[in-house]
Formats: sequence, structure tokens, C-alpha cells
Amino acid sequence: MLSAVLIGVIGSSALVLGGILGSYWRPPRWVTGVFLAFASGTLISALAFELFPEAVELAGVLPAAGGLFVGATTFVVVNAWLDSRVAAGAGDPDEVPASDRLAGSMAGAEADQSEKLEQSTDESRPGGPSGSAVGFALLAAVTLDGVPENTALGVSLIASAEAGITAGSLALLFAIFASNFPEAMVGAIAMRAANRSPRFAIGIWSAAALLLTIAVVVGYAALNGVDETALGFALAFAGGAVLASLADTLMPEAFERGRPASALATALGFVISFVLAEGL
Repeated sequence: MLSAVLIGVIGSSALVLGGILGSYWRPPRWVTGVFLAFASGTLISALAFELFPEAVELAGVLPAAGGLFVGATTFVVVNAWLDSRVAAGAGDPDEVPASDRLAGSMAGAEADQSEKLEQSTDESRPGGPSGSAVGFALLAAVTLDGVPENTALGVSLIASAEAGITAGSLALLFAIFASNFPEAMVGAIAMRAANRSPRFAIGIWSAAALLLTIAVVVGYAALNGVDETALGFALAFAGGAVLASLADTLMPEAFERGRPASALATALGFVISFVLAEGL
């Protein structure tokens, strides 16, 4: 249990660090895009060489495939609902100036959420959401893909309990840290653009860090002792949610912000995570 708490704190601390940095620094868009692309590469590698292979080994191909699709479907359904809530809170699109409609051309839920909130939360415009709504929406967005990732991290500690923290768990931890940091930084930048204080932004992302740390512990405690098929299904479910978040959120946002360097950043993240997973 202590190892789960420690791993959870390390992985989620990136949210606090990203929140602090985004509260006081607004980097160029391409910089945040490169960070997101690097995070995408690390998650792809962790999913391909850690999460799904371990799920197949524990449960077999069919249960693991089923868990993968159920996890991806769950992410898509919840994400679509969240996206509709954020869009509803952004006010009447006909009242938004044409220059503020960049979000409509962006792919991915986080792109929609971040850009719509960043560009339409001017408190001087009637109908814009309050700072509290901004914080809630961004917190929900990072929680949606963060909870499966961190739960999977707790489950991976169960699967490798005898060996302790394995190279595969380390690779997954690195991938989660790398993805949490830019998400929190972009989120804090959006909050600051909505005239929220640094204290507010840092507080929101610290709360997110606490929630995701709890997710690691819950994943470890709730599934400790279950049979291997259920454990493999849970790992695959988390992997499916991560895969859906990559396709629908991180990679579109990275492409929009970081091209042409996003491709190289993705490759670099993939290689580093692979090296960690293989213990090379």
C-alpha cells in the first residue's frame, strides 16, 4: 500500500508542477504542443509494451480485447457528455466574435475544452462561464483520462507485487507524469486567461493531484486479491480509456499546437518510454 501511495504522489505531482508553471508563464503554443506530443509518445509506448500485453497475459486475448473496447467506449461517451456541458457553458456561439471561434476547427475534446474556455471566458462578455465553471470543466477533463491511467498504475503494482516496482510500472509512471504536466500547464494558462488568480489555478490542480493519487491507491486496494481474468480486464479497460484519450484528445491537440515538431517529440517520448519498459 505504501508503494501505491508513493507512486501516486510522484505521478500526480506533475499536475501541481504544471499548474504552478502555467500560473506564472504563458509559453508559445508550439511549446505546449511539443510537450503534449512527447506525452503522447510515452503513453503509446506504455500501452503497447506494458498495459495491454500484461492484460493479455493475465486474462487472455478475448477478455483483454473486450476490456479495451469497453474502456474506449466509456471514455468516448463520458467525454462527449463533458464536451457538450462545456460548450453549453461557453454561451451562445452567435454572440461570440468570429475571431473567437477557433475552437470549432479543432479536433479532440481537450482541444475543444481548452480553446473554448480560454477564448470565451472573458468576464466582460455576457453569458461567459464563471471562473468556478472554468476550473470545474478543466478539472473534469483531466480527471476523465487521468483516473484510468492512475488506476492502471495501481493495478500494475498488483500484477508485479512479487517483483516490486518493475521496469514496466516505471515506464507507465513516466508516461503518466509526462502527460499530466502539459495538461495541467495548459489548463492553468486557460484559467489565468479567464482572470483567475495563480492561487486559484494552483489550488485546482493540487486538488486534481490529490484525486489522482487516490485513484492509484483505490486501483491497488480494490482489485488486490481478485482473480487474474478480472485483473487483466481492468488493465485492458484502463488501456482502452488511455488509447481513446490519445486519439481524441492529446494527439489532435499536439498536432494543432506543435507541428511540425510534434512528430519528432512523439517519437522521442515513445523511445524513452520503451527503454524504461524494457529495462535497457
